[in-house]
Amino acid sequence: MSGKFHGRREDHRLVTGRGRYTSDWNFPDQVYAHFLRADRGHAEIRGVDVSEALATPGVLAVLTGADTKAAGFGSAPSLIHYPGKDGMKFKTVHREVLAETRVRYVGQEVALVIAISHAIAQDASEKIVIDYHDLPVVVDAEEALKPGAPQLYDHVPNNLVFDFEYGSKEQSDAAFAAAAHVTRLVVDAPRIVGNPMEPKAALVTYDADKDLYDLYAPSQGMTMMRGGLSVGTGIPEAKLRVHAHDVGGGFGIRGEAYSEYCSLLLAAKKVGRPVKWVSTRSETFLSDHHGRAAKMFGELALDKDGKFLAVRFEWIVNTGGYLSGPGPFINTLPPSMHAVNVYTIPVVHGLHRIVLTNTTPTTAYRGAARPNVSYVVERLVEEAAREMGIDRVEIRRINAIPREAFPYKTPTGSVYDSGDPKGLIDDVVRHSDWAGYEARRQESLSRGKLRGISCCAFIEPAGGGGSPVEEVAIKFGESGNPILYTVSGPSGQGHETTYPEIVGQVFGMDADDITLRYSDPDGPAQRGDGTIGSRSLMSHGGALFQAAHEVVKKGRELAAQHLEVGAQDVEFAEGSYRVRGTDLSVGLVELSRIYAKDGVSPLDTLFEGTQQRSFPTGAHVAEVEVDPQTGEVELLSYVGVDDCGNIINHTLAEGQVHGGIMQGLGQVFDEVCIYDEGGQMLTGSFMDYCMPRAAELKGLQLFDRPIPAPGNPLGAKGVGEAGTTGSVPTLANAVMDALRPMGVNHVDFPLSPSRIWNAIQNGKAV
Repeated sequence: MSGKFHGRREDHRLVTGRGRYTSDWNFPDQVYAHFLRADRGHAEIRGVDVSEALATPGVLAVLTGADTKAAGFGSAPSLIHYPGKDGMKFKTVHREVLAETRVRYVGQEVALVIAISHAIAQDASEKIVIDYHDLPVVVDAEEALKPGAPQLYDHVPNNLVFDFEYGSKEQSDAAFAAAAHVTRLVVDAPRIVGNPMEPKAALVTYDADKDLYDLYAPSQGMTMMRGGLSVGTGIPEAKLRVHAHDVGGGFGIRGEAYSEYCSLLLAAKKVGRPVKWVSTRSETFLSDHHGRAAKMFGELALDKDGKFLAVRFEWIVNTGGYLSGPGPFINTLPPSMHAVNVYTIPVVHGLHRIVLTNTTPTTAYRGAARPNVSYVVERLVEEAAREMGIDRVEIRRINAIPREAFPYKTPTGSVYDSGDPKGLIDDVVRHSDWAGYEARRQESLSRGKLRGISCCAFIEPAGGGGSPVEEVAIKFGESGNPILYTVSGPSGQGHETTYPEIVGQVFGMDADDITLRYSDPDGPAQRGDGTIGSRSLMSHGGALFQAAHEVVKKGRELAAQHLEVGAQDVEFAEGSYRVRGTDLSVGLVELSRIYAKDGVSPLDTLFEGTQQRSFPTGAHVAEVEVDPQTGEVELLSYVGVDDCGNIINHTLAEGQVHGGIMQGLGQVFDEVCIYDEGGQMLTGSFMDYCMPRAAELKGLQLFDRPIPAPGNPLGAKGVGEAGTTGSVPTLANAVMDALRPMGVNHVDFPLSPSRIWNAIQNGKAV
């Protein structure tokens, strides 16, 4: 991706320590919270004795499940409102905000201690006595489905909350029966921990006179958080004010109203003082919703020439002990939207099972199951090429959707808006010097190393959301300069740079003179969704673009009045209105200052946009080297060509792809969350959980091949998750290519040195 570097307006504040994250907020007379969490995977609670904790000097209150139940607190809603297989209805499960009757995973919140210092609160929590009656534990989703497995809920037989089916089983059975070749495989997308830089934290104040709550917490959008809090507590949304200034990483796991936040609202009301809580990194591992955790069975049917006839899947998804809002949703309906990936596969059938276990709940994590789709399809394509003796790039070219076929309707009914998969493949093959690979492979062999390369293509749905509209506002402050308001807050995406750039181009003014205020409860009331699903530029940016044009339109009428001419005689350019053929003019900002009254400008605009969806595409090539003596893998080069539509800021777009690739690299090589049979997490710290490091990503080159999206005024497509969706299969296939001479055709994630070494020892050289 090439383009002039413009920098990010927020960088100086953040790198000089002037950011304001949740733990940076403080109020006079504030007190501190500490949660007592379940230390076992599954148990009934027969009694809770908090008397000794309450008697501890400095302790103000101890809340238990009885308190949150008495307050009427309960579960957040599910996002699934569609039928499953044979009309199956989604089975909801109740989650107690603080566990009262049962705990279902290690780390679940059981009690909350409020004290004048965090140390006192933590010490007092250790004095709480809980009478547990241990129950059988199941942590593996396949095991949980078996007859006789421990049951987490009486009303959920076999722990199956949802069985989702899409496509046609009848047509797929016929296509597979007639196929000349069928490729089959099983792949695992293991459970991983999001681990944002900023742990979960919250500060809550309660105004008794106004019956008003202010919550300061890391969030991916104040409307999402406020709505979840309202449903979980019964407090009207109008009584909840959510603040999020700087957010140290979102990745999908910062979009929900966690149980901790709900109980802290009650605590602030009970003690009548601001209550602050900052979790430890250990709590992040245990209680932040996890990602992935799916096992996928895939089959690809081909004719004798390598044309794809049909594809079918079965997913078994481990959703944990309770249901996050997005978790079951992102593992059912969205994967069906791009199940054929970038290929003209006429028939598809899928069956996705959402299963309860005694583990931390899972949710959307960067890519939100889209990398899983890309991974299983591209592994099938790679193995089919190997099994049939067809060139790996050529099999993709002959099956890719041609550019002229867009918009392309898939067998499941979704419509890919635009794209050119063949062009992307051709570009990435050229940029990666695919033709020179064999010489490089021989050079590696001369040093005793195994070299591998892969080319993968992908498409993913981006955008959409739960709200039918997206509202933004442009107001003109006392200075007359524009102030932008959105409910979409950044967690590293650079909104403070991009949104003012979009409006500045329309207004013909310097973006530095335009201010963005996001997730601001003191701003105008707005509807819309947050920063999720690679949607914020399309939806919020597109709405701001349209709002800016609406401001210019309003201003033309006002300028005509001010200049005493007809509106048809007024033109707008470079920030000023001018009477055609004269030197009479007035600036947009000046016009606002002239007519503003009591802080309100006639140019102030609240604009209602619509939700947008696009289908960004890409083709990536990775080249790796494996040391067969140690199993160590070195990434030598990574080349990506992406179609993200029109790019507003190349620096930020490249940064998003770069970050996504890095998180995909972590999933492929480093990260895995493991529980023992009793439900205890064995990878609960950075001593046992490996995170990707900067030195692992080498030889990165990014290019763009944009095709404007027809569905939004900017022509933009999502970019925030493309790197992850593309990198997971690309890196996996490159390693498998290196290992094939050793008789190894598949290794489950993470592709750690020990797993690679063991696979080599068990393989047979060919």
